[in-house]
Amino acid sequence: MQRLLLAGVSVAFAVAAGVGPADAADKKVLAFVVNGASDFWKIAEAGMKKAQGELPNYELQFKYPEQAAAAVQQRVMDDLVAAGAAGVMVSAVDPKNQTEHLNKVASQTVLFTTDSDAPKSKRVAYIGSSNTDLGKEAGKLMVKALPNGGKCVGFVGLPGADNARERIEGVKETLKGSKVELVDVRGDEIDQTRAKRNVEDILAAMPDVSCLVGFYSYNTPRIYEVLKEAGKLGKIKIIGFDEDPITLGGVKEGSIVGTVVQQPFEWGYQGMKLMANYIGGNKAGIPANGIIIVPGKVIEKANVDEFMASMKQMLKK
Repeated sequence: MQRLLLAGVSVAFAVAAGVGPADAADKKVLAFVVNGASDFWKIAEAGMKKAQGELPNYELQFKYPEQAAAAVQQRVMDDLVAAGAAGVMVSAVDPKNQTEHLNKVASQTVLFTTDSDAPKSKRVAYIGSSNTDLGKEAGKLMVKALPNGGKCVGFVGLPGADNARERIEGVKETLKGSKVELVDVRGDEIDQTRAKRNVEDILAAMPDVSCLVGFYSYNTPRIYEVLKEAGKLGKIKIIGFDEDPITLGGVKEGSIVGTVVQQPFEWGYQGMKLMANYIGGNKAGIPANGIIIVPGKVIEKANVDEFMASMKQMLKK
């Protein structure tokens, strides 16, 4: 299937300074609705802030649901639609079970998905990673870290979300034929306390575990914290996803093998611009299959300093 490749705080971004209330009222609203509270989304928010500077006729808003629950997220989208939002981009909490509601939103405004697709919905397009490909890269890191094989356990926020399921499938596909096994994956519903407790439970139940995998951005920091408290940093391999500062610090010091990162800045930047163009009648940026892939990157000790510097620049914008 052909895919278009793009290189690569819970606040509403205000309109540019000097714009009066009357002018602001005339602006169309584009909203980015995330799946739960996580520092990961600050990077997408920075991308959207850059897009705001290039879209003077729109007001861009970034929305965090109070909790990572489909019903809460749906209420956020309903409120946006009721207020007349011209477009909504969403990382669906539970795409499979939210399809009917997403279709309702799509019937009243322009709907894009990001991060975790809802391919059976009537969304216009998905912009984000190929989570299967990200999983495959993580699988390669696991095999590299465990040349003699071993048992691994994964941790994730929303096991039912497409981004989680596809990452896990990608890992398992890469591990086929190797001596490395992914024997379990524990979900936490984006609950930080539960995420940490899941790691503690595995350490107690599986003294022979060889590696731990954090599938969501905050999972790897929780793994790092638990292993540090237990005096097991460096004894159990850690594989991560995304670019949490604790994760990057662990990669830099060598206690984390590596992390597979996405480019959420581009989701916020390119996604908002594509949505605005689509609403304005320019549909050239939307491929026939509606899938726009922003490639990920593998960050290891050799390239972590360069990546951290580039991230610092992005967050300044």
